[in-house]
Amino acid sequence: MQKARWIQDKILSREALVCRCNAWRTRGRGIVFTNGCFDILHYGHLDLLAKAASFGHMLVVGANTDASVRALKGPERPINHENDRAFQLASLLCVDAVTLFDEPTPLELIELILPDVLVKGGDYSIDRIVGSDIVIGNGGRVEIVPFVSGYSTTSLINRIKEL
Repeated sequence: MQKARWIQDKILSREALVCRCNAWRTRGRGIVFTNGCFDILHYGHLDLLAKAASFGHMLVVGANTDASVRALKGPERPINHENDRAFQLASLLCVDAVTLFDEPTPLELIELILPDVLVKGGDYSIDRIVGSDIVIGNGGRVEIVPFVSGYSTTSLINRIKEL
């Protein structure tokens, strides 16, 4: 089965992402960046992504690779393979580009694309968000989207295990 081309075209290498962001920027498009594991896509993720997209014109999502997820979440994670997670994210209309990153944090990606808006979910303060100093120093801003109560991949996995 062939995957939809318009979806595949949104999954980019780091180099292609930089080129795409530069092209958007020359057309006056504001770039928004967020990141995460997005292991099992759920309502909380979708809420974050929709709100992130509302902060600018083009939403770029950095997704942790499988190795990166394992390092962060433990040996039983991820549930879904990185290519499947990237395809799911790229399938969303509010997402304009997806790239995988293997590092523990998205700092290198943030330094490369210099988004206009950096979005993080949760109860962070701006000084605890990786890359916030770079974005703010470049004239951008940081937005924090509160978690949707009751939604997390870990709680979803635990509920499935109880069945």
